[in-house]
Amino acid sequence: MRASTPGHWQRFWEQADGLELEDVYGTDGRMVREVLNLGDPAGKRILEVGAGTGRDAVTLAAAGAEVLTLDYVAGSLHLTAKAAAGAGVTVATVCGDALDSPFADGTFDVVFHQGLLEHFRDTTPLLTDNARLLAAGGHLIVDVPQTFHYYTVGKKLLIALDRWFAGWETQFTMAQLEQLAEARGLEVVRSYGDWMVPGLWYRALRKLLLTRLGWKLPMHPEPVPALARLGERWRRLFATKRLSLYTMPTIGVVARKPEAKS
Repeated sequence: MRASTPGHWQRFWEQADGLELEDVYGTDGRMVREVLNLGDPAGKRILEVGAGTGRDAVTLAAAGAEVLTLDYVAGSLHLTAKAAAGAGVTVATVCGDALDSPFADGTFDVVFHQGLLEHFRDTTPLLTDNARLLAAGGHLIVDVPQTFHYYTVGKKLLIALDRWFAGWETQFTMAQLEQLAEARGLEVVRSYGDWMVPGLWYRALRKLLLTRLGWKLPMHPEPVPALARLGERWRRLFATKRLSLYTMPTIGVVARKPEAKS
């Protein structure tokens, strides 16, 4: 099974750069939401590992944080720099290896990444470096695919056929993700998930039509009233229950680095 490589991701982000940025789905604001839940970001030093399109980093910079992004391919960093310039904010882009990042111990108040951990067969080096970078009392936010979802079934099929866009990729249960954070000496303070609106099937269809035929469906179509009511009822009943995390395509943890013992 082919693995993801710098060349693979460079091509991926070059293709994304050919689209309007608003035509590339982001994290629906959940990474920014989790950072903001930690308090006012103004003046905090924040690192996004795996820059993506840079929209989360730009939003946090606009809120007053000192934000850096780290990626090992220039294509992603280019998108981040372009998004920052368009928003009139400063986001420092750093090309480097997330397994051995070029920052001193305890540099950041928040380190976060999404769509990254699942591409590592051995997650220990990445999470160890993430924890090293945190100041005492700082937070790591990690966002990954959740195991018990139809997304996993489709992904595994495409990986077996060598047709998955990201090469090899895995997924995690909530317990596994929490244990990985705790194994790095961090304290899990919150676990969360996201159902994605619109859903994965619509997003996949929209991307296929856009990239293959140039047809542009709306990013967020008008909801079907009956389905919207059903979804709202489901959220009221289950959104605050841990069981609901097992119905979501993406999950995450917010983990805190303990203060040094005196």
